[in-house]
This record gives sequence, C-alpha cells and structure tokens, in this order.
Amino acid sequence: MRVAIHQSRTGIDPAANARAVVDAIAQAKAGGADMLFTPEMSGLLDRDRKRAVAHLRDEASDPVLAAVRAAAAEAGIWVDLGSLALKGGADGRLVNRGFVIDGKGEIRARYDKIHLFDVDLPTGESWRESAAYAPGERTVIATTPWAKIGLSICYDMRFPDLYRALSNAGAEILSVPAAFTVPTGKAHWHILLRARAIEAGAFVIAAAQYGVHDDGRATFGHSLVVDPWGEILLDMGEGEGVGFADLDMARIADVRSRVPALQHRRPIVTPETSA
Repeated sequence: MRVAIHQSRTGIDPAANARAVVDAIAQAKAGGADMLFTPEMSGLLDRDRKRAVAHLRDEASDPVLAAVRAAAAEAGIWVDLGSLALKGGADGRLVNRGFVIDGKGEIRARYDKIHLFDVDLPTGESWRESAAYAPGERTVIATTPWAKIGLSICYDMRFPDLYRALSNAGAEILSVPAAFTVPTGKAHWHILLRARAIEAGAFVIAAAQYGVHDDGRATFGHSLVVDPWGEILLDMGEGEGVGFADLDMARIADVRSRVPALQHRRPIVTPETSA
C-alpha cells in the first residue's frame, strides 16, 4: 500500500483550504498513492469561534467535504479526510468529524473525536474544545481494500485504551490526524505515536498541521508514518507539502509473531485499595 500524507497550514478561508486538499489529492494520484491522509481541521482552522461559525455548515452542505469527495472520485483514490468542524452535534455544539472516502467519492466511515482538548499550557495558551464541540461516543474502523483503519483524532493519542479497542477489533493501521501545539509536540508527539504503533503492532499514520496559522496559533508539523516495530518510515519535519510512504502489510504479521502481545492481553479490573 502506498500512502500520501498532506502536511498543511490550514487557514480561515474554507474555499482556499478546499483547493489545497484538492491539489494534494492530485499530487497523491500523480505520486502513485492508493490513499491520501490529511490533518485534523482540514477545512477550517480558526480559534475565533464567532468568526468561524459564519463559515460552518452541516455535513450535507459542507463545501469542503463536497469538493474532496468530487476530487477523490475524479482521481480514483481513497482519502482519509482527517477532520472537519461541522454543525450537527446532538446538543447544539459542533462536531470534529473525520471521514474515509473511497475512490468513487463515497463516504465509507465517519468518526467524531472522542477526547476533547481542555487544557492550560505553561506558555499561556488555553484551549477549551468542549465549550464548542460535543465529544464522539463510538470507536470506528474503516475497511479498505488494503487494510482495516482505526480512526482517531489528535488528543485521542494520549488514551491508549482507544487504540487497544481498535487493535482488538482488527485495526492494522491507526490514523491520527492532528493539529498539535508546538510545546506538546516537541515533548510528546514522536514518543506517543511510536508507542501506539508498538502497542498495537500496527502502522500509525499521523497527518499534521504545520506553521503559524491565520488565527495566530502555531502547530508542530512532523507528519509521521510509523511501522509496527516503532520505526519511523516518514517524518515530514517542518513545512507544507505531500509526502509518500510504502507500507509492507506483511510487516504486521511478522511483528505480531515476534512480540505476540495482542494475544496475551487480558481484561484489567479496577485495583483494590488497601485500608
């Protein structure tokens, strides 16, 4: 399986962002990719929520999703559209939703981000995703012609139980699109993604945002492809663009036979606390 990864600097204009993803689809096709992976918030990245809401639509009418579906169909390749901010949360909040789109432009899977980033960083940055977004409630695996892909988004990577559930259900690739902050990226990005790959004996594909964005935030970049042994096959570092990696799916069985941790998993109960 040949994969392409789009490392982008998504801004506050959905039309421009849609053009960037459509162009990445064309580059992926030209490079012989079977599937393109894009970052979290590929359609709009704007922390000014009053300004952002004027651009947001529900899934049925979102122009970025429509453009990506049409481009995927024209190119005849699959796209893991990392996520879009969409209206339509059950309680009136937004959803942070990822999509897997096939080579005919059909949506094959949807995933709403489960774990929301509510944190105050030492740099003074403060994030409250739950103020605007409703959390997802379902784990999702997308079946493709090459592999079963377990879906997640950004902050999810800090919760190994999610990836345990995905790998227990047969996931062979873990997709982790992200818009990671620079301080947390420098500290934890590579470590966590390599750990998730090793624990699951699966490939990890993490398409990331990079750079200083129109809304003033800075993201870490370093889109990664990690193999089941924890070896980094691709690190896109800094900058924007499309990168490629070739996945040998036989590597999964080889690694899992050498370290059969998935077979040895047992249910964990809440520990007793001594008096």
